[in-house]
Amino acid sequence: MTDKPTAAAREHMHKLADKGQKEPKLLTKEEVIALGQHVAKEHGRATEAEHEIARKAQHNPEGITAAEIKTLCNHVKGERTAR
Repeated sequence: MTDKPTAAAREHMHKLADKGQKEPKLLTKEEVIALGQHVAKEHGRATEAEHEIARKAQHNPEGITAAEIKTLCNHVKGERTAR
């Protein structure tokens, strides 16, 4: 079995990223954690700064800023859709 996300999971993450780009502070704690977990898994694709924000999002989702949420969302939206 592979770790590749299904089409439905990928679509859900992109919708979450769209929501986060428009209104980052309206995301729930669980949604911020999910974004952080997704970006943290992206070894080699995410920058060191993105990894640091992802770690922060997972451990302290209430302390993450709107700009940091947008950084995570921009990373998700920048991913290739065809894998």
